[in-house]
Amino acid sequence: MRQEPQASPYRPDPQINTIADWLGDKVPPANFPQHILRWRDDTHAATVGLSGLSDEAWIAHFGRFEPLEGNLPQPLALRYHGHQFRHYNPELGDGRGFLFAQMRDGAGRLMDLGTKGSGVTPWSRQGDGRLTLKGAMREILATTMLEALGANTSKTFSVIETGEHLHRGDEPSPTRSAVLVRLSHGHIRIGSFQRLMALEEDAHLAALVDYALAQYPGPKAPEGAPDAENPAVILLHQVVERLADMAASYVASGFVHGVLNTDNMNITGESFDYGPWRWLPAWDASFTAAYFDHAGLYAFGRQGEAIRWNCGQLAIALRPLAETAPLVAALERFEPIFQRRLAQRVLWRLGVQEVGPEEDAAALNVIGKALAASGLSPDVFFHIHRGGRLLEGLPEVVPGALDHALWHEDTAPTNHIDEVERIWAAIDAGDDWQALHDHTAAIGRLGEALGEPLKAVGHQER
Repeated sequence: MRQEPQASPYRPDPQINTIADWLGDKVPPANFPQHILRWRDDTHAATVGLSGLSDEAWIAHFGRFEPLEGNLPQPLALRYHGHQFRHYNPELGDGRGFLFAQMRDGAGRLMDLGTKGSGVTPWSRQGDGRLTLKGAMREILATTMLEALGANTSKTFSVIETGEHLHRGDEPSPTRSAVLVRLSHGHIRIGSFQRLMALEEDAHLAALVDYALAQYPGPKAPEGAPDAENPAVILLHQVVERLADMAASYVASGFVHGVLNTDNMNITGESFDYGPWRWLPAWDASFTAAYFDHAGLYAFGRQGEAIRWNCGQLAIALRPLAETAPLVAALERFEPIFQRRLAQRVLWRLGVQEVGPEEDAAALNVIGKALAASGLSPDVFFHIHRGGRLLEGLPEVVPGALDHALWHEDTAPTNHIDEVERIWAAIDAGDDWQALHDHTAAIGRLGEALGEPLKAVGHQER
């Protein structure tokens, strides 16, 4: 069984104030004409002491953005640069979002409440700073499914419909609007470090490294690693571990993020920013999620390569603080960590025992060949073969792997595009949200059936 997240009292702790003067800009939230509460995640709200808010108070804080007690008095739009499809862009930053609050969860971790669709900022670049309601619904589906599949992801904390009519080139317009709040373990991106390096703000670069190590603690550099006491080297080792695991979680989930730019890489290893995502309809390394990814740079089978490349950009950004050789040594750990975590995550999802690195890699090869030959989506494949059913050459079944009733039903829930469009059609045509709630409940049941996920890597308990 999967454990419920640990509840906690509300403990505000806006640590970002120590670096806010050079990391972001204070901004006002948009003044929306309407506030209709469509989604509140009380399970995760309980982890930061906010599940007891009335709907009216919830809307006041997460629709009108009245400050939470003891927290940031004004939202902060963060500054960063980034590589977008390998092209460097110094004109980035939070263009339709901001950091709203920080608090501790039940495990003592610093958690952020950040927004999407909350209005224009100095970094909006002629955009309107808004989010479509369909985009918000899609983020609910993406985060719910990834969490069920054991990935480290942001949580869709709140969605409030805002009563504006938006025009978009990739949706029938005008379309409905919303403001979304995410709960995340930090919002510091690779692009945050890239900006400071590009501006030659070396003192601030060192301070951001110190902030990251203090607020998102992880293990020291491995024994024998060169320059292992250098904070910048330690941070890179941690980020490489976390992002290699994130890449493995995408592949094991059959998930395609779509826009793996360096400004979308959280140093905590949390997946976030769900725009053009897809789940694979069939095992296909060339499958892309973004219609504008003409070269297939972020195709399903290239996600590990893309995320490793992004880690390389972090290494370049840290060069003012460390020599090249120890940074390269940290980067060289990405591929073996990715392969090891991919094997572990696939075996976990299939419900068979880990044996050891060599045996697990061999089992992964068997599974991969069977999956590719099946023509099935990973969701269907892993459901049919849960516990190693109908597959040969695998380790032993995990005790209880088939105990849940879900594994004896015809199929498990999917997040394929036809499901997404069906759910949106019900909302769009008749304001019927029941299909969304039924689907997320089914996804939650899948999480229960899979059981407790693997522990994340590159972190340490406080």
